[in-house]
Order: sequence, then C-alpha cells, then structure tokens
Amino acid sequence: MKELARNRRAYFDYTILEEIEAGIELLGFEVKAAKAGKVHLSGSYARLIDGQIQLIGATIAPYQPNNTPKDYDSERTRRLLLTKKEIKYLIGKMNEAGLTVVPLRAYIKGRLVKISIGLVRSKKKHDKREAIKKRDTDREIRSSLRVK
Repeated sequence: MKELARNRRAYFDYTILEEIEAGIELLGFEVKAAKAGKVHLSGSYARLIDGQIQLIGATIAPYQPNNTPKDYDSERTRRLLLTKKEIKYLIGKMNEAGLTVVPLRAYIKGRLVKISIGLVRSKKKHDKREAIKKRDTDREIRSSLRVK
C-alpha cells in the first residue's frame, strides 16, 4: 500500500480509539491527482449529512490545473464509501460525548484510493505537553547514540 497523505496533526491532537478503512468517491481527474500525491488531510473531518458520512475540508489539488473544469472546488465535500452497518456504528459513536471522526491517512490499495478514518477523542493540554516531552527526550537519546 502506497501512502498518499498522513494527517500528522490528528495523531498529535487526538487520542485514536478506533481505525476504519473507507473508500472515497472521487472524480476521474481527482483520482489521478490523488495518486500523484496531491492530497492534504490536515484540518479535515467527517460528518453525517443526509444519512451518509461526508469528508469535509480535505484538499485534492488539481493534477493539471489547465485541464480541470473551471468550477472545480479542491475542498469540496466528498462522500465516504462505507457499509450501512459501519455508518450506523459511527453515528452511534459520534453521538457519544466528545467523539469525532477524522481522516488519518490516504493510501492506494490495489487500484483504489482509500482513506483510513479514526474515531477519536480530543487530547487535553497536559497530554500534548507529555507527548512533546517524550518526543524531545527520544530525539536527544537518538542524537547522543549517533555521536558515539
């Protein structure tokens, strides 16, 4: 599986409780752009709209800007392809207090573009500080091991 994009901010801001694989409904030129790696997931989230889970805020830049339609919106909402059972499960979990659905990464599986969505809970400020401290100490350990 070739990874196209990773939502690094989501891994820092949220505690990931569960991960689900979903397809994404794209137009032809969007597929080509996605496979070229022009996908950005930071700041995006998923929401229930008309009984379907929609991806909001994800950007897919045009593959060839001159050949894309004039009215193309790179941040349009895109439908996530999930089974009815998965949608009902996510709706139930989203109705619980404080849970959100966030895309974690986009990748190619076979010929298809897939998105890994996560059921997440927001981290508190002190949890983020602990993550920063841990990252800094790990970096110092690695640098001291390299020097020797």
